[in-house]
Amino acid sequence: MTKNIITLIDANSSVSEAYRALRTNIIFADKKERLRVILVCGASPENNSDSKSYVTANLAVTLAQSGRKTLIMDCDLRHPNQHDIWGVPNEFGLSSTLISNDIVNKLDVGVDNLSIVTSGPTPKNPADLLGSNNMDRLMVDLSQQADFVLLDSPPVLPVTDAAILSSYADGVIVVLNSGQSRRDHLERASEILNQSGARVIGAVLNNAPVDLSVGSY
Repeated sequence: MTKNIITLIDANSSVSEAYRALRTNIIFADKKERLRVILVCGASPENNSDSKSYVTANLAVTLAQSGRKTLIMDCDLRHPNQHDIWGVPNEFGLSSTLISNDIVNKLDVGVDNLSIVTSGPTPKNPADLLGSNNMDRLMVDLSQQADFVLLDSPPVLPVTDAAILSSYADGVIVVLNSGQSRRDHLERASEILNQSGARVIGAVLNNAPVDLSVGSY
């Protein structure tokens, strides 16, 4: 059972419309320059550290609803959320695939055109696995099997995982939390991503006050 995926439980809300606007921006950008593998991350582990996972899930739903084959891959091998959000098992997932070099386990979550790869059991060496040749081969395969692949990543500052994952992505979206995210954290995270050669395509401001004056239409 899914938890708090607003694009599924209240598709007519202003928040759902904001996700559709984000989808539209990504699709238009994709027409100009290939933008199929997208990394979603936060700058630092703030109070709502799972918000980047909900942004990933909701964005994936809107992409799938537009008829595009979409895959979520939970690459947060330290504190995964996608299996909990979607109510699916996590005994076997990305970490298992990378360790055993076995076939990846894509799960159906009951949304047309959408599937997910959970994180799998927490490994001892997440960064090493994410930077391995097995991961490189897996990303090549998955990017050919879906229109969009969304990578749910750990935050940039505390660990190197996001910087490693950015090498597989065509674009990076940084999730910020209104009233919580710090400017200096964002600046440091941007420097790290730039040094990694990442293409930051934008930011999502989460939990921002809703402007009701534009919602009546």
